[in-house]
Amino acid sequence: MKSLIRLFIRKKIKLSIAESCTGGLFASTITSISGSSKIFNLGLVTYSNQAKIKILKVNKSIIKKYGAVSYECCYAMVNNLSKISKASINVSITGIAGPKGGTKKKPVGLVYIGVKKGNKIEITRCLFKSKKRSLIQKATVKKALNLVLRATK
Repeated sequence: MKSLIRLFIRKKIKLSIAESCTGGLFASTITSISGSSKIFNLGLVTYSNQAKIKILKVNKSIIKKYGAVSYECCYAMVNNLSKISKASINVSITGIAGPKGGTKKKPVGLVYIGVKKGNKIEITRCLFKSKKRSLIQKATVKKALNLVLRATK
């Protein structure tokens, strides 16, 4: 983690995050490291659909048609976050951390992570096997960190 911070400082990369199912854990993980203030720009916990619509300007019709836990919503979240934050790398996270709330189509552990660097947006669909909320959240943060690292290369 410290190496990520050093790498971002060296490359003058700023990071912004909009997270839902992780409830701020990703931002907390980054900001728990000394020196993170040099790279961390903005962290939003847009947990409710209302927050996604009002703050991130996710179109209501996207949530209505595809749901908050979808490729489309994750894409809109990260794309719109980049307009607000002007950071070099923007990350969005939306998913179902459980233990309840899952369906056959969207089971507990389904998470979408969006990473935008420049004009390039990559959305990763993850299906974490654990049914434990805290483990799904931690696995999501770990995966998001790996995706962010990959985006810097």
